[in-house]
Amino acid sequence: MALIVHKYGGTSMGSTDRIRNVAKRVAKWARAGHQMVVVPSAMSGETNRLLGLAKELSPASTSPELMRELDMIASTGEQVSVGLLAIALQAEGLEAVSYTGWQVPVSTDSSYTKARIESIDDSRVRTDLAAGKVVVIAGFQGIDEDMNITTLGRGGSDTSAVAIAAAMKADECLIYTDVDGVYTTDPRIVPEARRLHTISFEEMLEMASLGSKILQIRSVEFAGKYRVPLRVLSSFTPWDIDINEEAKSGTLISFEEDEKMEQAVVSGIAFNRDEAKVTLLGVPDKPGIAFQILGPVADANIDIDVIIQNVSQDGKTDFSFTVHRNDYARTMELLEKTVGPATHAAKVMGDPKICKVSIVGIGMRSHVGVASKMFRSLSEEGINIQMISTSEIKTSVVIDEKYMELAVRALHKAFDLDQEVA
Repeated sequence: MALIVHKYGGTSMGSTDRIRNVAKRVAKWARAGHQMVVVPSAMSGETNRLLGLAKELSPASTSPELMRELDMIASTGEQVSVGLLAIALQAEGLEAVSYTGWQVPVSTDSSYTKARIESIDDSRVRTDLAAGKVVVIAGFQGIDEDMNITTLGRGGSDTSAVAIAAAMKADECLIYTDVDGVYTTDPRIVPEARRLHTISFEEMLEMASLGSKILQIRSVEFAGKYRVPLRVLSSFTPWDIDINEEAKSGTLISFEEDEKMEQAVVSGIAFNRDEAKVTLLGVPDKPGIAFQILGPVADANIDIDVIIQNVSQDGKTDFSFTVHRNDYARTMELLEKTVGPATHAAKVMGDPKICKVSIVGIGMRSHVGVASKMFRSLSEEGINIQMISTSEIKTSVVIDEKYMELAVRALHKAFDLDQEVA
């Protein structure tokens, strides 16, 4: 008997028929003798609907008081899902009980709308499992030390599921989604994209951070840190598929030292449309200038990605960085009104129509010329590179958004990602 955590996304929970199918799948695993914890997302579109209502009432405010209420509202989507799934499991003849994040409890910090998990008290869940119950826990949410409901940010149910699996030392965490695994890139852009049987935590972490929407980055961080066996697979396979076949399907996120890892130089192409670039022209080239620019941006809770500082000329330099497109207007306002005047910048410029395209692979550590091959492929397509960022296992470029799909297709072909690894 194993302790298994299942996570189901909003699409999988999108209707009562789909919830019935989830219940039948979970019941199959439970009847096979496994202890089951299930973490569902809100029904598809529900969180957007709820937050849309709040926006109608307060379209511009971002006060801490408002953010608290947004979490109160958004958390109810998952509360509905866990109740419905528990009822569906009971209809299957199983004992099932649902809990919200605060009932477990999942303790978090107080960063409303993007809280971080600090601890999980699993005693209540273990008691129910020992009594033979299936436990359904609301993802995406927790409670801070002042007993305020918090949410973990979009995709937070992935993080909840992996964190619960880590806390309970689960044998495996299965993430059921609307795709059947992790692909070399988005098949909607490259039809020849290939599903990976395995991928390392390091590679998956890079893919998630670089724009792959399969898993939330914090869920991969949790899984890697606590060595939680993690599998991504489809919830749209028939629920009555043989359990042994299902347990080996999808993509296993594993460890680099595993002997069965696919040893491609590049494992995948990630991309992110949600990027914007801002530049301060003619700032003084002196110690501390980067902090003068980026400190206020960080204080405004704006995440920064790629950073470039140009070579100094006549004691002046240009400083560019990228932010999420949702933060672009706020960043430009901060630079124009505060940072620019404080640093005596000659001009503030911005471009919200850029994207980032990245190649990822642990094989890049031991192979030379990978970046140059990437740059040559883009050059042959007439694509200009605006910024470059590298790490041991990835190289990212910032380019004009209109060339994104062309770049992804060209790189996928250049690195033979449509070919099975021997």
